Amino acid sequence: MIAEPLFYLTAVPAVVIAGISKGGFGGGLGVIAVPLMALLISPIQAAAIMLPILCLMDLIGIWAYWRKWDSKCLVILVSSAMLGIAAGTLSFRYLEPWAVRLLIGAIALGFSLNYWLAPAARTAPPRGHSWRRGGLWAGISGFTSFTAHAGGPPLNVYLLSLRLDKTSYQATTVVFFLLINYVKLLPYTWLGQFTAENLSTSAALFPVAIAGMLAGIWLHSRVSQALFYRLCYGFLFLAGLKLVYDGLSGI
Repeated sequence: MIAEPLFYLTAVPAVVIAGISKGGFGGGLGVIAVPLMALLISPIQAAAIMLPILCLMDLIGIWAYWRKWDSKCLVILVSSAMLGIAAGTLSFRYLEPWAVRLLIGAIALGFSLNYWLAPAARTAPPRGHSWRRGGLWAGISGFTSFTAHAGGPPLNVYLLSLRLDKTSYQATTVVFFLLINYVKLLPYTWLGQFTAENLSTSAALFPVAIAGMLAGIWLHSRVSQALFYRLCYGFLFLAGLKLVYDGLSGI
């Protein structure tokens, strides 16, 4: 287990924020978890530590949002996400992390700014399910989720356009990430990312993850749908800023 106290000064807030986001309060903000941890350890090690934590969070999320997801949406999304994970696995050793973060951040910022600055985007009717759009963004989400656990912004580009009710939206993201996070366990194991130090550090942070998830679930049930979507776009924008900053810093 990592024994450096300074690591936990960043890891604990990172896991709490990720748990609150995955629990249903502010979709997408969980992408800052790996960058925060990477302030003191390598991004690769940070991603390996976060994956078991995310898998635990997903189990709690399924319990909280059981059968409230949009099944048709998941059928469209999951198969393309698996292709994205496969692409991430095969290209893992050749990827520049800064480039991936910069791309995700630019997408998140562009989508948020379009919503705020173009009045038609706020008043447009919900878009229907689309294999083309859903498959594109789910594939990108699977790829970026594998490389940096940053699959939220690409997925939100598609899901937010559907204007699902807030609980259906949250439940759909929970199932989506449960499936891809558990699939990611296989290539992460194959790539040798689950060392004894990484796994024991993940286990030490499990109580923090549970507390964050329960806080997010509690907040979700007490926030109106209109405010929930405003928060989602706001957190998506903040996550985009963080990712662009990290990407530009790595050039």
